[in-house]
Amino acid sequence: MSTEFRSVAAREVIINPSRDYLRQMARRQERTTRHGSAVYVTKVRSRSAKNTFVVPVGYEPGIGQQVISEDTARDLAFRVQEYLKDQKIIRLDRDMGQHPSSTYHCRLYITQDFARIPYMWMSTLYEPSDPDSRPDFVSIYVPEWPERIIFAHPEKGTTYILGTDYFGECKKSFLRMAMYAAKKEGGLGLHAGSKVLRLRTESGLQDTGFILFGLSGTGKTTLTMHDHYLAGEEQAIIRQDDVVLMTPNGRCLGTESGFFIKTEGLTPSQTILYQAATGANAIFENVAVDSEGNLDFADVSLTSNGRGVIARDAVPLTAQNIDLDRANKVVFITRRKDVIPPVARLNPYQAAAFFILGESIETSAGDPTRAGQSIREVGTNPFVVGPEAEEGNRLLRIVLDNPDMECYLLNTGAVGVSAKSAGANITVEVSTAVLEQIARGQIEWTRDPFWGYEVATSVPGVDMSIYDPRQHLGSDEYRRRNENLRLERQEWLARYPELDPGISKSIGCSR
Repeated sequence: MSTEFRSVAAREVIINPSRDYLRQMARRQERTTRHGSAVYVTKVRSRSAKNTFVVPVGYEPGIGQQVISEDTARDLAFRVQEYLKDQKIIRLDRDMGQHPSSTYHCRLYITQDFARIPYMWMSTLYEPSDPDSRPDFVSIYVPEWPERIIFAHPEKGTTYILGTDYFGECKKSFLRMAMYAAKKEGGLGLHAGSKVLRLRTESGLQDTGFILFGLSGTGKTTLTMHDHYLAGEEQAIIRQDDVVLMTPNGRCLGTESGFFIKTEGLTPSQTILYQAATGANAIFENVAVDSEGNLDFADVSLTSNGRGVIARDAVPLTAQNIDLDRANKVVFITRRKDVIPPVARLNPYQAAAFFILGESIETSAGDPTRAGQSIREVGTNPFVVGPEAEEGNRLLRIVLDNPDMECYLLNTGAVGVSAKSAGANITVEVSTAVLEQIARGQIEWTRDPFWGYEVATSVPGVDMSIYDPRQHLGSDEYRRRNENLRLERQEWLARYPELDPGISKSIGCSR
């Protein structure tokens, strides 16, 4: 592999400093909480999606991906390398993943004034890599660069992050590369959390593996890390929160050790997350701290995209194993407020369709200027590299080849909201109960005559009668919204003509 994009020669390189050393380097930028944890305030407070590009060498870019030519990228890389020759930088080598088939050596280079970023990144991964081995992925990070631009060269496993000091760009640069590598190996890299529900059945304790898709702000982390109020021998076991690498046989391999959480609105009622977030080893970006050192997760004056990194050993119900032996249940989380029921059961073609639709709302983690607006993102994954249709077709093939894999659409928003009706909110308690009853097999279903998927008519512990959208909207408005949504969905799917025809046909089966 050519080193022209990867080479870094600096005035001084601090190689693999300890966690304590990195925190000390970043101390002047730290606000320390009464718990002993560190809080930092950044200039850039969300991902710079509009400034992110891929180099389309060795693959065809997708229609949703901004491209930069290899020559332009090479010229910019050269200028960065020239700048770094006079700088003092940090180099950090860490392993991503545990499974021998998908463990990647990741190497970060960053200028020393931003030691807080490798300090946070170190907390999300496992053991140090062999510093003498060749890295699989390299990210070169210069936050003080005068132009904000991020470009990834997937075939070289290299990302340049320039002009932004937001930690999420560092973390996602390596995950993007791992997802691309998984696809090249015949699987899929998925923006999804994973967990196991261990429940008592007639034949004894049974483990059911879940993966949960969802854009930031839809409740993916909350649901992935929820205990479902289980007790005793029944329990939830958290595997992974952000990205999993799915193999053709349905195994989902983990990537990270720690968790990167969105802190807005975090309350003590979210027991697992809250306890971890108020521990001494948590690290925060852009979270308010009062004069006595108390974290204030309700204060969004800095940004509504406050973030935290929490260590795995601070989260109850996690094991050291980050891999999921099998994705028995595949759940696509959306957050809408109209005609989408709390849960629907999908056939394989519908599952691939909802994967491509990636329906949700925009949050401050993506484009803060559009927060709250309807959004579609293929695979609920802003980091897809290559043709989007290829990913939908591959997911379809995996689900068809693994007939025991069941797929669901889960709405975490509301049902039946209109100018005349407040509708019915779908609470976290409802969503966690639905997931538990999916695992227990206790939900009763009926076919929706318009969409063709199955909707829940009975969920133990949940009053499903209040979630009939016709009850809130009326029959005419319900029909109108369904028709509009069908047209929107078909228009979106038509952007990807290479999709298996059955995927598009599965949406709006009735007129």
